[in-house]
Amino acid sequence: MINKATLDFLRDLERNNNRDWFHANKDRYETAKENVLQTVLYLTAEISKFDPAIKPFDPKKGLFRIARDTRFSKNKDPYKLNFGACINPEGKNISSLSTYYLHVQPNASFFSTGVYMPEKEELTEIRYAIYNNFEDFSSIITDPAFVKEFGSMVAEDKLTRVPNGFDKNDRSAEFLKYKNFYIYINLTDSVLTSDTKGPKAILHAAKLMIPFNNFLNNIFSH
Repeated sequence: MINKATLDFLRDLERNNNRDWFHANKDRYETAKENVLQTVLYLTAEISKFDPAIKPFDPKKGLFRIARDTRFSKNKDPYKLNFGACINPEGKNISSLSTYYLHVQPNASFFSTGVYMPEKEELTEIRYAIYNNFEDFSSIITDPAFVKEFGSMVAEDKLTRVPNGFDKNDRSAEFLKYKNFYIYINLTDSVLTSDTKGPKAILHAAKLMIPFNNFLNNIFSH
């Protein structure tokens, strides 16, 4: 799993977010990056044992760059303060499919799955799938094991009104306001860096995420 040295590197990066420091500590970065890649490789192999949609792939293709794109941002810090890596059926970090995602950041790590910031057409398809198949969708997100583990979907950047074209009084109405469709568990530093607690927490969550993933991915499989 994630080494404490990887979190230490990210803590130091937060205090020294500049190119001179980063280049002087390039070896530490490469070691931390390799640690994350090996963790993703391990998790992919384990998840593929119970999720047939996941196949082995090069974890480098699922890893996001640590360099920030500052062109259109007021924040000109050159580096992100986290490692982010995806595991999905397409084996890459950008996918329209529901994606397992590992976020590594001191005191802010988490493991999630879902569809984040879908394109307009994909968002419409997801909403229609929920609208037309609400019994199936509702049975997934109200399952007691699901609720115990995740609570509910993250209501981030949610609309205040039901989108045009949908019955505002329909049972699915509240979920049609969502722009993102994902769930997650928090991972404390002590859990994330534990070779027993880390895998147990992540793989337990991943198993419970499968029906949610399947619902979303079946939308785009036709």
